Amino acid sequence: MPRMEDILNLPVQDPPCPEFSAAHINWVKVEGGRQGGDDIALIPFARVDDFVKGESSNAECPANFRVESRRKRPEGSITKPRVDGYLEYTLYWCSYGPEDYRESESGIENGANIKPASGKGSRPGRRHMMRGCLCHFTVKRLYNRPLIALIIYNQRKHVDKTGAPCHGILDKDAVGTRAMYAPRISDELRQKVMAMLYVGISLDDIIQHHTEVMQKQGGPQNRDDFLTRNDVRNMERIIRNSSHELLENDECSVKMWVQCHQKHVFYFQHNSGSVPFILGIQTDWQLQQMLHYGHNSSISFHSTFGSKKFKYPLCSLLVFDSSQNAIPVAWIITSSFVGKDIHKWIGLLSERVKSKDPRWRPNAIFLDDLSLDSSIIREAFQCRILLCVWHVRRAWIKKLLIKCCNFDVQREMFRHLGWILYCTRSGPNAMDAVEEFMQIFVDQCGFMDYFKHHWLSNLDKWINGIKSLPMAPPEPHAAIESYHLRLKSRLLKEHCANFWPRIDWLIHTLTTEFHSLCWLDQYSLETGYFENLRDNAFSTNAWYHALHIPDVDVILDEQNLRLAKVVSQTDRSLAYTVWNPGSEFSLCDCPWSRLGNLCKHVIKVATFCRSRQVARPLFAAQVYKQALLTLLHNPPDDPLVLDHTILHVARLQQDIKTLEDLSNSGLLQPLPPDFNCQMAENSLLFQRLH
Repeated sequence: MPRMEDILNLPVQDPPCPEFSAAHINWVKVEGGRQGGDDIALIPFARVDDFVKGESSNAECPANFRVESRRKRPEGSITKPRVDGYLEYTLYWCSYGPEDYRESESGIENGANIKPASGKGSRPGRRHMMRGCLCHFTVKRLYNRPLIALIIYNQRKHVDKTGAPCHGILDKDAVGTRAMYAPRISDELRQKVMAMLYVGISLDDIIQHHTEVMQKQGGPQNRDDFLTRNDVRNMERIIRNSSHELLENDECSVKMWVQCHQKHVFYFQHNSGSVPFILGIQTDWQLQQMLHYGHNSSISFHSTFGSKKFKYPLCSLLVFDSSQNAIPVAWIITSSFVGKDIHKWIGLLSERVKSKDPRWRPNAIFLDDLSLDSSIIREAFQCRILLCVWHVRRAWIKKLLIKCCNFDVQREMFRHLGWILYCTRSGPNAMDAVEEFMQIFVDQCGFMDYFKHHWLSNLDKWINGIKSLPMAPPEPHAAIESYHLRLKSRLLKEHCANFWPRIDWLIHTLTTEFHSLCWLDQYSLETGYFENLRDNAFSTNAWYHALHIPDVDVILDEQNLRLAKVVSQTDRSLAYTVWNPGSEFSLCDCPWSRLGNLCKHVIKVATFCRSRQVARPLFAAQVYKQALLTLLHNPPDDPLVLDHTILHVARLQQDIKTLEDLSNSGLLQPLPPDFNCQMAENSLLFQRLH
């Protein structure tokens, strides 16, 4: 039996499952001290909530553990802390105890004169569930090791003072009653009902839906199955009485929200002098979606929305579900550029996810802001970084539709803009391409003024970014665009204009109404319920629709690769034309594309051309292939970049001949004169790298 002084020598246990209980941990008893005889164990402090949830799901005695008492100490308050000295101390007690009201409820005694054993008063609203349970444990965030939590289990069994089971399936008096199950509905059901209320589902429909689900599973199996109308009414009352404005002062209101929703905040820094405001939000549901859809998949930044209307810009992190819809898994609100202080919160977000599943790792991160430091993100997530230009494409086409009325001119200007952005030559030659563009379309004064004022000074930055980072494929652009439109439709309503300058309104709207809409989409897709309430304009984007267009409906003339046609899926006599097929800057004449959006026809043609290799390769692919050869010629020090290079170079060598053939036929821009010599040298270098 180890002594108290040996506590820090115990192993830190981190079970791989998302939630774990005492059964997953090896417990030890210590000799001496106040913890003598109690079971103790060390776990990461970040996983305390996972342990509490796991303990609440005990099959024999389901229970909710409430915080009975909590104390905190500031760092530096103790000069010589004990080995079990704490920064935070929290006592968790089973909600079926410690008071026992079973006799008073049965009429044997008058419970009105019984004083609760713990001194907590009458516990209004909870007398009916008190059955004398003594199960409780203590969690200490250790002073000497703040990342470690010491769990002290004082009583692991759910028994009363006589030692007999007092609730759950082992208690014969609890059979057939709610005491067989947890004392309250779970956080998951509470979130589900609140989301239904926020999207406008009535109380009667919620109860009817709940009854249908319970009947399908064969009757009640846990406390959640006993949901009552009063439970829903209580949540309705909470929503009705809630307000974004907790205090008149906006900054103080935000601080109060953070204090009340600490579980949903992974980083907070209030604005003080030269220190910018930063708030990172991720709910439990968002964390689950990030774990599920982000593993071995892609995560995208959406960091350019709201910089004009709102007080501070909003950045969203998105994952893509099985229907190619974008799901927000985190929101970051900051008073400075998102990229400026990304090092402060990106690592904490990654650790938050990996603490739930150490094996979790995304396949790629899409960046849409060149101020974001890709090396910091790569270090945090240990994956490759790709550049996403969806908002550049969207900004240019939207402005072209406004400033230029001729569709033929629009598509030619759009094609030239694409070539300028993906220019693979040096800076002066890139500017020559810009000058040529301005001379050809000199009569388009409205767009040229916009282009000079908003983009001319930033072009070099984007061209260099495209040279240094591989490009994200065009398919996710449609999902990101769909999310962008939905966010605008929810936040930029005219009747909310007075609230736009307030941060607390933005936080409240995101975490209640918008969060509920996203939840409803996923719940409807998974279960088939409430499909009539989903907004189909946003829930199924162009990427999803493109997957359902058969290849035979794509008509591509290999003798004229400047256009392609796609047969309409609703009117077989109609075919839409896609100009510049296979490029990121394709343009279609369908109604959705004519509004400046990325349509399913453009996505389908891009996928078709890439799979058949019958049209001009994507501009980005040309740039990236040349960048890979340059990397092989000068091997990078970063092993992650080197591994990525070697992984793709084999496929690159197979594609080189295809590129040469296209170049010879005039379908590809000429390569630099010394490019063929470099290919031979790089081929030898590739062999040496292996």
